[in-house]
Amino acid sequence: MTITTFSSRELNHDVTRAKNAARNSPMFVTNRGKPTHVLLSIEEYQRLIGSRRNLAEALAMSGLADIEIETPRSRALPSPATFE
Repeated sequence: MTITTFSSRELNHDVTRAKNAARNSPMFVTNRGKPTHVLLSIEEYQRLIGSRRNLAEALAMSGLADIEIETPRSRALPSPATFE
């Protein structure tokens, strides 16, 4: 996989060429020679993040009622709060 690099100035002058380069592989954007951003196609971005779920969706999954979880009771005594 070839990674294309554009300076911030090049990106500003030719956004279309940068978008076309990002279709094939990630495209780095540099500022004063240091990488600062990465331009990806939406397909590549979605592949990287996968199918994330929020907590409500994860807890709503079927079959969770059959899972047994043991949570040991804490024997630690609470300590008084200190406010400074």
